[in-house]
Amino acid sequence: MFEKLARTKVFRDPIYGYIEVKYQIILRLIDSKEVQRLRRIRQLSGVSMVFHTAEHSRFTHALGAYHVANLVLHHVEGIDCLSEYERIVFLCSALLHDIGHGPYSHAFEAVLETSHEEMTEKIILCKETDVYQILNEIPGLPEDVAGVIGHHGKFPLIESLVSSQLDVDRMDYLTRDAYFTGATYGTIDMHRLLRSMKIVDHKVLCRASGVHTLESYLMSRYHMYFQVYYHPVSRAYELLLESIYERIRDLTEQRISIDANIESFLNVIKNNNDVLSYIELDDAYVNGFIKQLMKSSDSILRFLANAFNHRKLFKYLDLANHPDPKLIEDIKKKSVENPNGKYFYFENSVSAVAYLQTKNNQKNEDLLAIKVILPNQEIKNLDEYSPIVHSLVSSSYKRVERIYYFEDIYA
Repeated sequence: MFEKLARTKVFRDPIYGYIEVKYQIILRLIDSKEVQRLRRIRQLSGVSMVFHTAEHSRFTHALGAYHVANLVLHHVEGIDCLSEYERIVFLCSALLHDIGHGPYSHAFEAVLETSHEEMTEKIILCKETDVYQILNEIPGLPEDVAGVIGHHGKFPLIESLVSSQLDVDRMDYLTRDAYFTGATYGTIDMHRLLRSMKIVDHKVLCRASGVHTLESYLMSRYHMYFQVYYHPVSRAYELLLESIYERIRDLTEQRISIDANIESFLNVIKNNNDVLSYIELDDAYVNGFIKQLMKSSDSILRFLANAFNHRKLFKYLDLANHPDPKLIEDIKKKSVENPNGKYFYFENSVSAVAYLQTKNNQKNEDLLAIKVILPNQEIKNLDEYSPIVHSLVSSSYKRVERIYYFEDIYA
């Protein structure tokens, strides 16, 4: 059913050496404008303001997730339960799972009030996109790939392999982000993880002999969140971008013209179903109009745009460090008194847990649990088998609250 290339196509990769493509449909998807757009969106957004080598793109991650999916198909016991069609659904879903990311990723989601997963589904199902045209040559394939991204339940095994607590997405981004930031605590033993995995009755299980690797993987992800993804300087950069977006939205609602060419951006702000305008947006697009706004007639936009381009970021106070209460009170008071204080003051919190437990009260089971298969074939939840993970369920939850503010604006 699926045509293979006469000669395997390879992509050089610093993590895996070579990423191989054997199917014609995968190569065509890689060359589609929606996947190529990911070259122009940084994987880690504001993290590069802290870790200067974190310049890799979402395109490199998309290829990486596809490659890990390929590794699963070649190295995980029991994966031969998937038909050729299901394998293609899996590979396409892994490759396309992030095409819905906007410029600077999560900062854009906040102002758009939608998720990148929802946008990914919309792009895949939009009949005017390249990816739809390519997938639609096989009847039902666009809907099946979008369904995997949206967890519609038709392919539960593939859905869990693409997005769960142990999936091809996480395995690549942890490895790749650790490599490009130099954060060694994000390194995972991927090949050991894959060898530990086993498919039984269309469910992903992990052998008891591989639990130590799983424990290390979970802790690596936990540390990456607080040391890299939630770094306060990175968050300050993204909040500054959110302020710019909010100011543009407010001026637009007041019918005040913006001193920049941002038609596609405004189209998406007004209607997040405008897929064609959405795929025009990337980091270069945003950087371009922010550079124009450095000379904006609006003093607030001008200030924010200059701060963004020159890395003059919000200052922050970590509330866990018990800062001077009077200082906090003064900052809050100044922000409330200033009619435009909402652009220059944020109360922000982030949280994470090493292992997420979600109980279904009706079935009395953990829907997100990683399952462990013992030598006697008994199956247990990871947190039931591993004392370390059991303790992490409650003890690893961490919430960080910070205040971000611009000191100069209140002077």
